[in-house]
Amino acid sequence: MEYWIMWLVIVILLTIIEFATVNLVSIWFVVSGIIALIVSLFTDSFIIQFGIFVLGGVILLLLTKPLLKKMRQFPTAKINLDRIIGMDGIVTEEIKKNMVGEVKVDGKLWSAVADETIPVDAMVKVEKIDGVKLVVKNDEPESKPKTKDLPKKKKEVK
Repeated sequence: MEYWIMWLVIVILLTIIEFATVNLVSIWFVVSGIIALIVSLFTDSFIIQFGIFVLGGVILLLLTKPLLKKMRQFPTAKINLDRIIGMDGIVTEEIKKNMVGEVKVDGKLWSAVADETIPVDAMVKVEKIDGVKLVVKNDEPESKPKTKDLPKKKKEVK
């Protein structure tokens, strides 16, 4: 029997499946199918051909899949949203505790929430993004009392 025709059909079908799935799973069996097709030209033993097909596919899958996974990993680039986390902004519309206000960050206006009331023109820092709103915190230092507001120290008399 002409097994090479069967292996050719299997290789073509597996190639079509690989193009449809693009998961690099059946490609290894395409390669082992080609090897089995070549072996079928030298031996009529279907058991040997099938053994080469299965073992070759499994070995190729186990040896090369982790390597290709590492090669296909691309560094993740920060998208526009990720980029503004940690940036400073200015409040353009008062943010009341757990109510939506507005801030300007990186030249763009954003809806923002905070766990405290933050007045207009206050500096804020973007902590995270929650849906389409920025979660911000007041970045201005607490107002320090002026020296005239401090109680005066009494001079000790010796």
